Amino acid sequence: MSQSWLIAALTLVVSAVAVPALAQAPGADVDARPDPAVACHVGVYRLDDGSWVDVAPLADEGLRWRRLDGSTGRMMLDARGQWVSTLGFTARVEGPQPQLGSCEEGRIAFEGQTGRRLVLDVRETTFVGQGGTRLKGRLILPPGDGPVPIMVEVHGSEGANALDFNAFQRFAPASGVGVFVYAKRGSGGSEGGYTQDFHVLAADAAAAVVEARRLAGDRAGRVGLHGASQGGWIAPLAASLTRVDFVTVGFGLAYGALAEDSDQVMLDLKAKGWGADVLEQAREITDVTGAFIASRGAVGFDGLEAVRAKYRAQPWFADIKGEFTGLLLNTPNDQIVAMAPVLDVGTSWDYDPLPVLSRLDAPMLWIQAEDDTGAPPEATRQRLIDLAAQGRPVTLLEYPDTDHGIVRFETTADGKRTAIGYAPGYYQAVLDWARTGRLGGVYGDGRLLATPRP
Repeated sequence: MSQSWLIAALTLVVSAVAVPALAQAPGADVDARPDPAVACHVGVYRLDDGSWVDVAPLADEGLRWRRLDGSTGRMMLDARGQWVSTLGFTARVEGPQPQLGSCEEGRIAFEGQTGRRLVLDVRETTFVGQGGTRLKGRLILPPGDGPVPIMVEVHGSEGANALDFNAFQRFAPASGVGVFVYAKRGSGGSEGGYTQDFHVLAADAAAAVVEARRLAGDRAGRVGLHGASQGGWIAPLAASLTRVDFVTVGFGLAYGALAEDSDQVMLDLKAKGWGADVLEQAREITDVTGAFIASRGAVGFDGLEAVRAKYRAQPWFADIKGEFTGLLLNTPNDQIVAMAPVLDVGTSWDYDPLPVLSRLDAPMLWIQAEDDTGAPPEATRQRLIDLAAQGRPVTLLEYPDTDHGIVRFETTADGKRTAIGYAPGYYQAVLDWARTGRLGGVYGDGRLLATPRP
C-alpha cells in the first residue's frame, strides 16, 4: 500500500527534564500567551550590587525568574498575595523567595537586595522574510549611544511567540549585548504558518540579521546569530546566506533530523539496560521508520508491518520511543493516515548540516549538554571536534550532568529527571561569544572540547 502524503514533523524536542511529553501537534502552542494577571511585572531588574534578575512570563500561571549564574524558579502568588518561588522546574518551595512590588513601582526584593526594572532601548519593526512573508520583530539595545554586539535570536521547534517568551531579549541587553528577536511565521502577528522547513526558516533568520543591522544603525557592532535546539540547524544555515560576525548554537545537532530519532532510540534502550545485540536489531527498525518518514509515507506500510511482526514480541520492543519511531510502531496505520494532515509541518528530513558547517567562516560556538536526551550529543561532538581539527572556526563547550536546555537535573530512583536550574557559566559563555568571538576564563563546569586549529 503506497501513500503519498506527509507524515512529517514529530520533532517537538520535548525535554524529559523540564516538562512532561506533550500530546499535541508540532506548533500547537503557537497561540500561547503570557498570564495576563501578572504580565505587568515582566522585565529585567538591576539589583543593588549591579547584578540582574530577569522576570519572564509563562504561558500558564505565574512568572519565572532567572539569574546569570543559571539559578531559576517559578513564582506564584499565594492566597495572601505573597510570591512563592519553587526551585528550578520542581514543585519544591525552596531557594530565593523574591517579592515584587506593584506594577507601577517596577521593583523587586531579592535575597536582601532591592532591584529596579531597567528601561531598555526597544524598537519595534516589521520586516520581510522568505517569500515576502511579513514578520514582526523587535530590537532591544542596552542604554547608551555607542555600538554594541547584537544577537539575532533563532527559535527552536516551539510555536510560541518569541516576542513574548524569549528571555535573552531582556537579560542580554542588561549585560551589554543587544538582541533582535522576532515572531516566527504564524505567531505573534507574523504572517504565514508554522513550519519546520529549515530552508524557509533560515531565510527568515537571514532577513532578521539584515533588519537588525538596519534598525541599529550606528549602534550595530558585532552582529550574529544565536540558535538553540532546532535553531542549531537554522542558525548556521542562515549564516551561509548573509554576513554575520559570529554564530552560537545551544544544545543543537550537527547531523540530520532522521539520525536524531535513531540516536534517541538507542539512548532509550541503553537506559533500560539493553546490550549491543538489541541495539543492532533496533537499528533495523529505525532504518525502516526513517525511510518511511523521509519519503513522507510514499514507501507505504510494508516495511513497518514487517518490523512490527518481527520484533513486537521482544521484551525490549516497548522500550523504543525516539522522536517518531515509537509512535509509528504503536499506532495503527489508519490512525497514522488520519494524523498526517495535522502533523505535516514540512520538516527538512533530508538536510545534512555538514556541507554548511564545513564552509562557514564565521566563528561558531557550540554549547552541548553531555547527558542530552532530546539531542543526543555523541555524533555531534565528534563531528565538531573533527571540523575544528580541520581548521574550521569551531569552538565546543560541553556541560557535564546537564540535559536538553543546558539544565542541571536531579534523578529519582525510577530514572525520572527533574530540572533544578541552568548550568552556571552557560549564559556567560553566550554573552562573551557575542562580545568577542572568544571564550576566556572558566564557565562553571563547562569543558572546552574543541577549538580551531591554529
